[in-house]
Amino acid sequence: MKATPNDRAVELGEYIVKNKATVRATATKFGISKSTVHKDVSERLEKIKPNLYEQVKEVLEFNKQERHIRGGEATKQKYAADKKKKRR
Repeated sequence: MKATPNDRAVELGEYIVKNKATVRATATKFGISKSTVHKDVSERLEKIKPNLYEQVKEVLEFNKQERHIRGGEATKQKYAADKKKKRR
């Protein structure tokens, strides 16, 4: 991704809002670190586009609340797969 930090922050913010994406998923999609995504959308975006910042903040807060559920589902699937392998 070759853009100025401000342009990048706007692009990341729009992607997060449009796809209801997590910081990790956004970082993977754009090939940058989670730290960069987080800094761009939590610090730079607030100064550049406050309205977009508020939308991003809502999505990230929702993702934070759902995090434990996704983690539990991943663990459940992991153990189900292990159990299935042992049966064979």
